[in-house]
Amino acid sequence: MKIGLFTDSLPTSFTEALDWVVEQGIEAVEIGTGNFSPALHCNLDELLHSEAARTAFTSAIEGRGLMLSALNCNGNLLDPHPARGQASQDVFFKTVELANKLGLDTIVTMSGCPGDPSGTPYPNWPTHPQQPEYADLERWQWDEVIAPFWEKAGRFAADHGVRIAIELHPGQSAYNTRTMLRLRAIAGPYVGVNLDPSHFFYQGMDPLVVIPALGEGFIFHVHAKDTRIDPSEMALNGGLDMRPMDLVAERSWAYRTLGYGHGEAWWRDFVSALRLAGYDGALSIEHEDPVMSASEGIIKSVKFLEPLILRTMPESVA
Repeated sequence: MKIGLFTDSLPTSFTEALDWVVEQGIEAVEIGTGNFSPALHCNLDELLHSEAARTAFTSAIEGRGLMLSALNCNGNLLDPHPARGQASQDVFFKTVELANKLGLDTIVTMSGCPGDPSGTPYPNWPTHPQQPEYADLERWQWDEVIAPFWEKAGRFAADHGVRIAIELHPGQSAYNTRTMLRLRAIAGPYVGVNLDPSHFFYQGMDPLVVIPALGEGFIFHVHAKDTRIDPSEMALNGGLDMRPMDLVAERSWAYRTLGYGHGEAWWRDFVSALRLAGYDGALSIEHEDPVMSASEGIIKSVKFLEPLILRTMPESVA
């Protein structure tokens, strides 16, 4: 395995970001192409249409001894707002094409969340079956929006030889194990998981149970990000928390730097579970800790991960 970084948290130029990454001992980079995260370190259209630009891009990464682990276009690909939805899908399909041209086998995105049959421009995420309208809405979303898009997207990915790593995220159609399995059944084997444990904790999920349930060959990419649960607030109000993310002292949970939510023993088990499931790629640090600066959080995360990384495949697993 390699320690990686999703570079969207570094507000510097592409080459400055790469130089800083190398200084920290990071071995792989994940580059954003647009949508939820701005494309700080690449120009998607230029790279797609210019071989010279692609050569310069890959040379800048590889010339520093780094590996490009994935392109990231996280966004709401099923956004019912016409302009937002079309823009998100455009970035997604262009990112798949760019990965193919770069000889890269993995991109990261999200499953998307539609609206409802009324044509509202707002996404609608049904999560409770009590009212029959919610069940009707979920059926409509999967049958009329999610399935048609992901059948098309799965074929497109297969045609280009690019794997789509879906980040399971609340607010999106695929947010847990069951919904991800449903999506893969629709989209096919070129759609798998970007496993980010930080999104599981506050849903009451255990990543160490999810990993073997998904099985070998299902995990395409991994984000290394932690979540701290406030036991008292969680007991009082639960994990469905709409308070702003920067109110760390008030919320039931908050994204934190590695080790500030779960200790070394847990992360050792996590790395081992990934290896047993056949994963040997990058652990891509994603900094979203509102308490620490990006540089501080990333440096601490690297130091935390260094002694946990399994560099070679055990003979019993190989």
